[in-house]
Amino acid sequence: MEMKKRINLELRNRAPEEVTELVLDNCLCVNGEIEGLNDTFKKLEFLSMANVELSSLARLPSLNKLRKLELSDNIISGGLEVLAEKCPNLTYLNLSGNKIKDLSTVEALTEMKMTKTKRKMKLVHQKAMRRRRRTRRRKRRRRRRRQAQNWEREKRKWASPT
Repeated sequence: MEMKKRINLELRNRAPEEVTELVLDNCLCVNGEIEGLNDTFKKLEFLSMANVELSSLARLPSLNKLRKLELSDNIISGGLEVLAEKCPNLTYLNLSGNKIKDLSTVEALTEMKMTKTKRKMKLVHQKAMRRRRRTRRRKRRRRRRRQAQNWEREKRKWASPT
């Protein structure tokens, strides 16, 4: 389902000015950008866009009351400085599972008023990075084990007299 349609469903015959929570998880965004979300969501405090294949926050509207933003499992790799100007009251941000490669990308958020939250963001990002590293190591070990087992089989096969 496209993001615009999902927003209309989530409104449930309410005006966008009245909505405080909006969950758009697992819907499709066109060209990796936000669609259908605009400045009329003045009271929005919680926004979740997990796993929507989002790559850019450039079209994020100004959401002054937004406190929690869930952006996990997307393909965001940069452009986080937009959050500092568009969401000044943000206290929670989840960026785990995105394509962010180093913490310098997240440092664009240092202008924001989040003190404890900055540490949490770093920890959430670091946990995700550690998880990815662990799975990569496990896969490498399994691959090496399989290669060693195959090598041993080949050696036995050639060493045995026929």
